[in-house]
Amino acid sequence: MRPMNEPASPTPHAPARATTASRRKLRADGIEARTQLLQTALRLFSDKGFSKTSTREIATAANVNIASISYYFGDKAGLYRAVFTEPMGSASDDIALYDQPGLTLRQSLQGFFASFLDPLKQGELVKLCTRLHFREMLEPTGLWAAEIDNGIKPAHAALVAVLSRHLGVAVPDDRLHRLAFSITGPALQIFVGRDIIELIRPQLISDADAVDRWTSELVDYALAMVGVEADRRQQASQTPMANLVQSLPTLPGSIHENN
Repeated sequence: MRPMNEPASPTPHAPARATTASRRKLRADGIEARTQLLQTALRLFSDKGFSKTSTREIATAANVNIASISYYFGDKAGLYRAVFTEPMGSASDDIALYDQPGLTLRQSLQGFFASFLDPLKQGELVKLCTRLHFREMLEPTGLWAAEIDNGIKPAHAALVAVLSRHLGVAVPDDRLHRLAFSITGPALQIFVGRDIIELIRPQLISDADAVDRWTSELVDYALAMVGVEADRRQQASQTPMANLVQSLPTLPGSIHENN
């Protein structure tokens, strides 16, 4: 998860005669204002959606000048884009953590699940982000479609590549894609069912250690899935000759023909 901090573009410049201390204060104030806008906008956008949330409402709730929105984000759409993408990043950001030829399968899966579940350690922030993603699916602005194309699809392809490498599959087939979705599903379910988990067994995601324990167990579950798929593929490639013979039709005059 990315911190809600300053953008890559510079913050306002201090006057030419300003002291170093005053410049630092201006910069710090700028970072604080931008962060406050992001946090406030996340809460309001996730609660009311893009169209029903005004920039004035956001600025008032964040206790900053409304001009700060245009300064830091350009416009309301720019602020929404930053809120949607910055806190949790993109699904493709962490591909290098698991799609590496030198990694064992366990190491790859550990990297995959660790990056996937790490946002859960941020508590309330990730709950708001998840809610915003759900709202974006129901009231699309185009950002969810962009995330699918630029984030989710590359991440899925990377996981498929890892599985292909370790299962010795040259060309990924439907079974391999099904396996990749099945591996991802339990981790995704934690985000989707977070409220239910907190009502039934809150200690499962109560702190960073709990998230790490669940991450480790998901690795074991995924390894078991891969093991089952490996066995299936091996069995399919070693069809007993007896089964093959029995499947052949009986020809007149053959030794199989009944007298």
